[in-house]
Amino acid sequence: MRKNIVAGNWKMNKNLQEGLTLAKELDAALKGKTLNCDVVIGTPFIHLASVATAIDLSKIGVAAQNCADKVSGAYTGEVSAEMVASTGAKYVILGHSERRAYYHETPEILKEKVLLALANGLTPIFCIGEVLSEREAGKHFEVVKSQIEASLFNLSAEDFGKIVLAYEPVWAIGTGKTATAAQAQEMHAFIRKTLAGKYGETVANDTSILYGGSANASNAKELFSNPDVDGGLIGGASLGVDKFLPIIEAF
Repeated sequence: MRKNIVAGNWKMNKNLQEGLTLAKELDAALKGKTLNCDVVIGTPFIHLASVATAIDLSKIGVAAQNCADKVSGAYTGEVSAEMVASTGAKYVILGHSERRAYYHETPEILKEKVLLALANGLTPIFCIGEVLSEREAGKHFEVVKSQIEASLFNLSAEDFGKIVLAYEPVWAIGTGKTATAAQAQEMHAFIRKTLAGKYGETVANDTSILYGGSANASNAKELFSNPDVDGGLIGGASLGVDKFLPIIEAF
């Protein structure tokens, strides 16, 4: 069944002590609350094990922001999906536009990362989205469809059912620009139709599709009210409980 999810992506912010404090503050803020969505926090690698033992994991899921495309071995500086899973994390963010742009992650690399994440019991939050020039050229649907096909359509219907998608218009990340609620709904509906064409209506309707791109407390309710928007992948607004909690409560 499709879930509403609000996931925070801390990116490269917060040292270990600051991150632990933030996680504990969020944990305390959610205590006793009845939530209408799953809550996930995506921390830097060094935080994972500490955060996972400091919070109520039945209330807050923990995500890594990446994992390696190799099982193990002589890959200095890399962190494997197995290592991520061993910390208590249940999710991993893959294909983020910053990873694609700055670290040249290709569809083939991402395909391997997804397979390794699934093999280790992790739920990939797989990011897709177009840059401004692609939207202005009217290629946004084509770009998003190709990103999904190239890295995910090798999966069986059963494995695809374990994926969470996050649509992030790259032109709206950290820019203060946000896709309108109508633009978000239009793309999310297109994504669901693309999934239905490959895996059928049931899988498509059961897939959670999050919106990522300058979502915040003031626009979350409008975005989440769309029938095909199942939550958000939240960047800067997830770095403080005062900004993150209202987004969670938008559901």
